[in-house]
Amino acid sequence: QYDERLTIMLAAMPHLRPNLLDVFFTKNAHFDRPFSEFGGATNRKHSGFLPTAQTLHFLLSSGKVEDRYRVEQMLRASNVLMEHDFIRLEYGDVNEPYLSRTLLTTEEFINSLFNGKYAGPETSETFPARKVSTHMEWNDWVVSNEVREEIALIEQWIKSERDLMQCDVFRKHIKPGYRALFYGPPGTGKTLTACLLGKAADMEVYRVDLSQVVSKYIGETEKNLSRLFDYAEKRKWILFFDEADALFGKRTQASSSNDRYANQEVSYLLQRVEDFPGVIILASNLKANMDEAFSRRFQSTIYFPMPDAQQRLTLWRQFFTGHIQPAASLNLEQLAEKYELSGGSAINVFRYAVLRAAARQSTVIELDDLIRGLQKEFQKYGKTINT
Repeated sequence: QYDERLTIMLAAMPHLRPNLLDVFFTKNAHFDRPFSEFGGATNRKHSGFLPTAQTLHFLLSSGKVEDRYRVEQMLRASNVLMEHDFIRLEYGDVNEPYLSRTLLTTEEFINSLFNGKYAGPETSETFPARKVSTHMEWNDWVVSNEVREEIALIEQWIKSERDLMQCDVFRKHIKPGYRALFYGPPGTGKTLTACLLGKAADMEVYRVDLSQVVSKYIGETEKNLSRLFDYAEKRKWILFFDEADALFGKRTQASSSNDRYANQEVSYLLQRVEDFPGVIILASNLKANMDEAFSRRFQSTIYFPMPDAQQRLTLWRQFFTGHIQPAASLNLEQLAEKYELSGGSAINVFRYAVLRAAARQSTVIELDDLIRGLQKEFQKYGKTINT
């Protein structure tokens, strides 16, 4: 339709031909200020005219009040342009008119115009998440049977949710979505498990960068998070909050305005997590750090322990299934029994050993390569090993 084509063109114009919008800088000579009916906005980094919903209304309307309602309806979330993220509206102040919101197109849409293919949004101040994936498969996954059983439940939910939520009784008592807490020492497979769940379900996994979540500008945090959750809901992403206790931890006593604002942000985030109709995974090193009131809302709370000797042996054997081979004198059973470390640490040790072997132009890993790698890895945690 004409209206929708014009909407897309107007939203894309600052990216494609920003100079064509300069005409909207024309001032009303009677008041020596821009025409109110043009709408528009500027920002700190872009000196050109940024169209708002009011600008679209000016171009589409015949001056009738009912035209405002027609434009508003076209820009609601249920419209096809919004559903497919061809355009979006920048969240404005609650006291400002709806049509004063800036009309934007998405980075993905612009990239698809230039490159002919869809690419996910890039990590930025306004989008605090990054896509994560793995080349590994379930048969590379080394965890306890208890963890396997718990993860199988999440897999089953992903497969069955659509059918289950069509049941009236189930829908009456169960909220959409699934919230899980993974906790345990670093390197025990929490991130890998999230990636494998996404891979098995053909769902993209986005890790939320908590360092970018909280903005120094009041109100920006809610905008950034709202955009992230809206993206994830429409695209059926799995959201993975790593080191979640940094933001989902126990709230502080509000002794200052900063504390009150921080608690307000956390409360907003907790509410969005609870209402999210998809899969959300929070990861923490310590369960005790999590806010108790929120912990009750998890459907699964899964502990990822350090691997035992048998699991460590499985890991070591996996490393030597390719062209990299252990020296004949290398006893993997003894190595697994003697040195307790996580899967992530074992990978670091193996990487170091392979580099040492490559330096002598060899594909054979000697015991000394692994011992030196173990010493280097344990030093990170202020520990020493007996060789």
